[in-house]
Amino acid sequence: MLLSLLEWSNNALIDFAEWGYIGLFVAAFLAATILPFASELVFTAVVVTMNLDPWVCVAVATLGNTLGGVTCYWLGMIGKLEWLDKYLGVKKDKIDRWSKKFHRYGDWLAFFAFLPAVGDFIAVTAGFLRCRFWIVLLAMFIGKLARYLVWMYFQGLFLS
Repeated sequence: MLLSLLEWSNNALIDFAEWGYIGLFVAAFLAATILPFASELVFTAVVVTMNLDPWVCVAVATLGNTLGGVTCYWLGMIGKLEWLDKYLGVKKDKIDRWSKKFHRYGDWLAFFAFLPAVGDFIAVTAGFLRCRFWIVLLAMFIGKLARYLVWMYFQGLFLS
């Protein structure tokens, strides 16, 4: 199962790169959801092999990745706080305390939604706890923009 998932991922990277900007957008979108995917590799492939403008690629990847993060946020919004008690045994007073702490910084914690593994959890939690959408969106956008700018810099494409 894991081997077939990795094989699919490798083939998808090649396929997405062949689609240029659209492929990069889709790859960045999927990478921000719960799918294990490396949009940075598609980013490098479209810039290096297709000679696409790296700054346009940053804009396209940031937009796709941000919209993927917003999808996770909305998935979290579907959830109900009562489910934590019903299915996980977490009592309401504990949820209220945790929610209050998360709300203190939670909107801006969405900045870290670009991080592998925990980023999806942060975005879903922000939605689940009903954090302020526009601040979450802004924080997510800034974090994901920074991610692709740093990637571009370390690929030697920053001054292109």
